Amino acid sequence: MTDTYLRGLGFVPTARAPRGSQNAFNHAWRYKYDHLAADGATLFIEHPLGVDTCRLSTVEAPVAAQDVFANVGLHDRAALEAAMKSFYAAHGGMGALLPATTAGAFQPFRRQL
Repeated sequence: MTDTYLRGLGFVPTARAPRGSQNAFNHAWRYKYDHLAADGATLFIEHPLGVDTCRLSTVEAPVAAQDVFANVGLHDRAALEAAMKSFYAAHGGMGALLPATTAGAFQPFRRQL
């Protein structure tokens, strides 16, 4: 899976990094889907470093096995899309679109006079 593919599905990176820095995609990464489930659950996808799978979860950084909704192969797009469909089916369908997060521009400290 690539950054372009995941963004095309509607995922956005959880780390605030410039888009040009996504070139090192063979490292660990984490994305959040841009739609909530109908019950308010958020879908995250993560690729842990050194593991040839992606984990789908409702937790941004799942540690326990029960936090992981599905494991799919790193390059298995059909399994990813099927896991996403079953996630939304289990959570009552697709809900509201998350508000877009914009990377804040650096603003200097302004001292009150």
